[in-house]
Amino acid sequence: MSDAEPRVLLLAGRFEVRGSSAYTLRLATGLPRHAYAPHVITPDAGALDAAGTAQLSMREFSQLANPVLGGIAKYFLLRELLRDPPQLIHVQSHHVLRLGRWLARRMNLPYVLTVHEHVASHSRLPIDAGRCRQVIVVSESVRDDVIAGGRIPSDLVTVIPSGVDVETPSGLPLPLEPGHVPVIGTASPLEAVKGIPYFLGAARQVLDVRSHVEFLVAGAGPEEANLRRVTRELGITEKVTFVPNIRRFTDALVATDIFCLPSLQQGLGTTMLEAMALGRPVIATAVGGVASVIRDGQNGLVVAPGNSRELANKMIELLDNPPRARAIGNQARRLVVDEYNVATMVDRTVEVYRNALPM
Repeated sequence: MSDAEPRVLLLAGRFEVRGSSAYTLRLATGLPRHAYAPHVITPDAGALDAAGTAQLSMREFSQLANPVLGGIAKYFLLRELLRDPPQLIHVQSHHVLRLGRWLARRMNLPYVLTVHEHVASHSRLPIDAGRCRQVIVVSESVRDDVIAGGRIPSDLVTVIPSGVDVETPSGLPLPLEPGHVPVIGTASPLEAVKGIPYFLGAARQVLDVRSHVEFLVAGAGPEEANLRRVTRELGITEKVTFVPNIRRFTDALVATDIFCLPSLQQGLGTTMLEAMALGRPVIATAVGGVASVIRDGQNGLVVAPGNSRELANKMIELLDNPPRARAIGNQARRLVVDEYNVATMVDRTVEVYRNALPM
């Protein structure tokens, strides 16, 4: 390998307030410490905080997302990249795999792919066996998914969980401190698979027995109007606050005492890890990669997906026992600090790069 800093193209989709976008930003921020020069390509960086990304090498190609002009835009992208070509392409999600594979072929480069979520069984993962050096997945659950049916050879798949920042804001209150109304929150893109109607159903049941509780739903997405309708139908609009205009989930997580992940399907749960890093007790559904993180009753509580009654019972269980809630939050934070921090994620990713690049 050359002594010069290897240039790595991080090929991303549209940036949104979600775990996979945070993954790209954390990777781009951490790679220079390992003498790698990351360059991010995205069709849309509008959701990002400009101040927080000012030091990153990033380029928007808005037409890449255009179904009509995208085919032309990729040639303009290729022409620009050839002026200062990378040594490696890291495709940041399977949604941009076809473009990443095409660029790798055109520039005669190796590439790495990260898969964050479960991919529909009928969907192909068209990797190029001659150029794809490794497929990074965020959990054992996603690993099993991508090798099912022989879609990707098992020896090409490496589990590297997404890492999160583990520094806590100064003055962060303990969960369920006396003297304030408890807040139970969830934060995610507002999509059907996130199971938020079950969170709202649980909120209704909690409020039937505990009136002094507030609920928070942070995030934006196609289900927002439907979720607001459900909130009205349940008669809990005065107790539920929606926060759609948010640049990052951390601000919402700081405001919660208890965090819920009611997903029906989950690759890992990066926002859950962020809540755990803040010492928040987590109640999560037993789906996907959650099982690799949560030990029920120790560093979190686990419920069946789609079960509002069970979710409500766990909420009440923590509300009624603040010392236990804090103990669970402390155990959760220790786990994330030790095993799910950004530094570990970047270190392990760099090892994949070193194996992928020619010596």
